[in-house]
Amino acid sequence: MDPTPSLTATVPERWMLEGIGPVPGVELVVWDANAPAPVEAADRIGAVVLPYGRGYDGDAVRALPRLRTVLTATTGYDGVAEKVGDGPAIVTAAGVHAAATAEIALALTLASLRGIDIAVRDQLHERWRPERRLSLADRRVLLVGVGGIGEQIARRLDPFEVTLTRVASRARTDERGPVHGTDELAALAADHDVLVVVTPLTPDTHHLVDADVLAALPDGALVVNVGRGAVVDTEALTAEVTAGRLHAALDVVDPEPLPAGHPLWSAPNALITPHVGGNASAFEPRIVEHLRRTLGQLARGEEPATQVRPAAG
Repeated sequence: MDPTPSLTATVPERWMLEGIGPVPGVELVVWDANAPAPVEAADRIGAVVLPYGRGYDGDAVRALPRLRTVLTATTGYDGVAEKVGDGPAIVTAAGVHAAATAEIALALTLASLRGIDIAVRDQLHERWRPERRLSLADRRVLLVGVGGIGEQIARRLDPFEVTLTRVASRARTDERGPVHGTDELAALAADHDVLVVVTPLTPDTHHLVDADVLAALPDGALVVNVGRGAVVDTEALTAEVTAGRLHAALDVVDPEPLPAGHPLWSAPNALITPHVGGNASAFEPRIVEHLRRTLGQLARGEEPATQVRPAAG
């Protein structure tokens, strides 16, 4: 007979439960955190995996008497602490979305520079308008964020013959070379053609890319945001884009989604995708492997590598 599980955990969808399979010491229950937890399991639940791409009921999560850990299916965790309270540890899915988000960062950059979005609109009207557009080759790229996704973006930029400058919260040197601090961002912006933003949203990064940074970018520069919308000052970006001075390629915006009639929707030099950076075929197998590994660590009393906040007490 199997020993009594040391951890009862919930996953929001049945395919996750089936994909994870048996994990020693773990009892898995399907619950999407949008209604009271199943009565038969509520008193045992020690870990909750939050839904991906959907909301959840923070009151229902906080009502669990033995909850010790909340796991996101996302890399970012902005807003989670406010909903689940101060008690449980927070563990992210850092790494799960790195490849897919790096892909969309490159896709948005290439599409905007080469005018693919304009060609798609022209196709609808049977217009043939060849123009010489910017190559990614020889561009000076300023990458804000050097974590897992930032590293994947940097790797994918390597073959494109760009000049890459990296920025993080503090200046340092790593295996790739120098990393500049965010206090240098406005000064660095003046010498770059493409600004790629992938940093998570925290109190320190809110509106990190503000009017001063945007104003410092050269005429015709491209702003690519695949991190969080509020890292960029939307009002300032909108002013630059609608004036025609800057271009924008955005997978994330603030607010999200943009309200109907927002000027960025109709700006000819803006390309917008609906926050789908990590929502690709790579997600399912990678989140399953991540959860299998992480839930096993929790059952053994180990601290997961992607824990960003310990449990209170």
